[in-house]
Amino acid sequence: MPTSTVEQYIKTIYQQEERASGTIVPMKQLSEAMGVTPGTATAMVKHLAQRQLIAYQPRKGVRLTARGRTLALTMVRRHRLIETFLEHVLGYDWSEVHEDAELLEHAVSDKFIERIDTYLGSPAVDPHGDPIPSAEGHIARRESIPLDRCATGDSVRIARLRNDDPAFLLMMKEQRLVPGEAFVVTDKNETAGTVTVQHDRGAAPFTISMGNSTRIMVDAAGEAPENRHP
Repeated sequence: MPTSTVEQYIKTIYQQEERASGTIVPMKQLSEAMGVTPGTATAMVKHLAQRQLIAYQPRKGVRLTARGRTLALTMVRRHRLIETFLEHVLGYDWSEVHEDAELLEHAVSDKFIERIDTYLGSPAVDPHGDPIPSAEGHIARRESIPLDRCATGDSVRIARLRNDDPAFLLMMKEQRLVPGEAFVVTDKNETAGTVTVQHDRGAAPFTISMGNSTRIMVDAAGEAPENRHP
């Protein structure tokens, strides 16, 4: 049975593969994501390669094997279902769920996870809009794009937020920049490095840094949202 450290590495590699343009996750990127030294990451990566969970290319990086991807999707499912349970049932704010889900995902049984899934009605997405893999390891793919790629005048709907920082999530909630909500891009200023959006229900315009806008994934506003956030 994998240790919690192995599970965390595999899940992190999966997350980095999702965000990377290629299939190889550089070792520096992995060590930074795990918050460990490059030497510590390399030692663990060699262990994971021996267990056939990853393919390791020295001086290049790592990628998940089919076996590793299966484990990664199991952990992603656990994490996102627990986040959803914490918010919908225990009354956590969506900015608080990540830290406790990180702890609980390694501690609970498969039976517990499936009971949560049944109780929640098999939700498609978690509180941040991230798709929840099925028990069989299938995960829905959406052609969302970062907000910074949109142009002035575009009508968009928030699909997901790619940031677990509580301060960022609180700011997004205060501005109703949450999954399911529709906005119009009223200004994109490349020189200032900002994007300004206007809620479709008439709230005041809100200006976001270009850096933060890369973490906000959007669809065309006409697309129907999944599991709209309250």
